[in-house]
Amino acid sequence: MSAGSRVTEAPVESREEQVRPVRRRSGQRERGRLPTQVSVMTFLFICAVYFVLPVYWVLVSATKSSSTLFGSFGLWFAHFQLGSNLHELVTADNGIFLRWLLNSIIYAGVGSVLATAISAAAGYALAKYEFRGREAIFSVVLAGVMVPGTALALPLYLMMSKAGLANTYWSVLLPSLVSPFGVYLSRVYAASAVPDAIIEAARIDGASEFRVFTRVAAPVMTPALVTIGLFTFVGIWNNFFLPLVMLSSNSLYPLSLGLYVWEGETYRAPLFYQLTITGAAVSAVLLILAVLSLQRYWKAGLAAGSTQ
Repeated sequence: MSAGSRVTEAPVESREEQVRPVRRRSGQRERGRLPTQVSVMTFLFICAVYFVLPVYWVLVSATKSSSTLFGSFGLWFAHFQLGSNLHELVTADNGIFLRWLLNSIIYAGVGSVLATAISAAAGYALAKYEFRGREAIFSVVLAGVMVPGTALALPLYLMMSKAGLANTYWSVLLPSLVSPFGVYLSRVYAASAVPDAIIEAARIDGASEFRVFTRVAAPVMTPALVTIGLFTFVGIWNNFFLPLVMLSSNSLYPLSLGLYVWEGETYRAPLFYQLTITGAAVSAVLLILAVLSLQRYWKAGLAAGSTQ
């Protein structure tokens, strides 16, 4: 029994001796990762502060009076009067700010919904249908992603002027309906997330191609469509150069262009400083609410709604 016990105890000791260096090396790797993790977290914190600080300054400045706007510490409150600032904002120039806000909602809301629908249909067709010239069309779409919008503003103005649509809502809405990035993302997402078996099953059940797209493919593509819609909404909401080129009537301005006009009046009327900052704070809050309200859709599963 003693010899047998010695034979069985020796391998146990050898295994413990083998595991001990492995644990030591694992502990060394963990200690080595700690400085890297701290550096990464510090860098991300600095980036977060860099992006959040201007928004925070605008929100704080929107609560100050015109006299304390530049005479107090910029990152803290002084003589809180947000209510009176909002009242002055909506009553200045006969309530033109509310008209600009409504215009921005029309441009961004209608434009983002229609642009998302067009992008989804185009991306789905490029991903799931075989036809001649498909790759050439997709290459043109990719080229459109790399073309800045400012380079197209003047040609678009000439086209709208020829069609008699300059200085109208259509001159801003129609160019906003084309989203090369949305078509690209829809095509990539539909190709990877929408199974061909589900599409074929729906066709066998007698569903039309339109019903297959709206009832089968579109619910699966919801995370991508929300992303496209939100990016398009923010892009149209913050668009400045296109309305500047297309519009000449003050009543058609969006918020971005209207606040720019107010900012240009500050040299003769310092009151417009406070109006511009308060208007920018309202615009930022609305965008934040839009992002928070749509954030939950990004957590949807890839096959959510595919059996509806």
